[in-house]
Amino acid sequence: MESLCNASEPPLRPAARMSSGSDELQFLGWNVPPDQIQYIPEHWLTQLEPPASMHYMLGVFYIFLFIASTLGNGMVIWIFSTSKSLRTPSNMFVLNLAVFDLIMCLKAPIFIYNSFHRGFALGNTWCQIFASIGSYSGIGAGMTNAAIGYDRYNVITKPMNRNMTFTKAVMMNIIIWLYCTPWVVLPLTQFWDRFVPEGYLTSCSFDYLSDNFDTRLFVGTIFFFSFVCPTLMILYYYSQIVGHVFNHEKALREQAKKMNVESLRSNVDKSKETAEIRIAKAAITICFLFFVSWTPYGVMSLIGAFGDKSLLTPGATMIPACTCKLVACIDPFVYAISHPRYRMELQKRCPWLGVTEKSGEAASAQSTTTQEQTQQTSAA
Repeated sequence: MESLCNASEPPLRPAARMSSGSDELQFLGWNVPPDQIQYIPEHWLTQLEPPASMHYMLGVFYIFLFIASTLGNGMVIWIFSTSKSLRTPSNMFVLNLAVFDLIMCLKAPIFIYNSFHRGFALGNTWCQIFASIGSYSGIGAGMTNAAIGYDRYNVITKPMNRNMTFTKAVMMNIIIWLYCTPWVVLPLTQFWDRFVPEGYLTSCSFDYLSDNFDTRLFVGTIFFFSFVCPTLMILYYYSQIVGHVFNHEKALREQAKKMNVESLRSNVDKSKETAEIRIAKAAITICFLFFVSWTPYGVMSLIGAFGDKSLLTPGATMIPACTCKLVACIDPFVYAISHPRYRMELQKRCPWLGVTEKSGEAASAQSTTTQEQTQQTSAA
């Protein structure tokens, strides 16, 4: 037992974070104060310190992400919350997603400061803040994507039975925030698991490296409830949407063939469908981005808890951390490209952006908005 204790001492001494010889090699944690070294998982203390240029490059990259996310999501929040044509129950979910995406990158200054100081510079307190924000925004974005999928599913597959009201949308958003809370409070209070530094020690997340049953149970549980559940819901809703669209188009073609006409659609019907399908495509794209960006992080945490920890080098760990932040910057621009009513508002409010929207799709979007507001009034 004594030999095991002695073997673990060197990684916990900042003074010993450097190898001997003429070509000295620094290990992660070499510049961490003695009172902060205890918060770093021992796995990272056995890893070599990356070149300073890698820290600085990531710091610059996060500056770009911070600016892009603040501008993009800030504009989405501004336009969706102040535009009458966009003030619909369905768009409450878009607004909620933009809030989560904005929060995701508001923690970037902590990472940037740590990067330019090459490590765990702000200490454990800011690490807890960083990880708490990341848990709220990451899990919240996933569940909001599932809610958007549910709403698009009802709009497209049940056009005559749209029961989404402002009250229901607000309640669903509140439930999403409450759903995220335990996964923040439990590790923050260390009641179950904890928040610790990871990778280059410039970012923080829940502990997926401690070799004990509680950690493995927490990782498996949070992976299921924060990733598997929203992913399954997203896949179900959008598979139903795709199936409905294909079946509907097939039925129309067969009916038109029987009647010896080219199409059963009027021009208004065509433009209305185009607007709704474009909105659905935007939602599908954003949900796909969520899946692509968070899958590497989920796999990484499973490897840390159940697999070969030697695969988790500092550099490899930073890639999933970056993809999670990148998607928060891309989401608002997907809406700028694909959402007809949002493009209309951008065209009116920010003409210098050079955004154009076809009048036919804008009219159908306005018609859809009027219909939703009428249904909301009658439901009230």
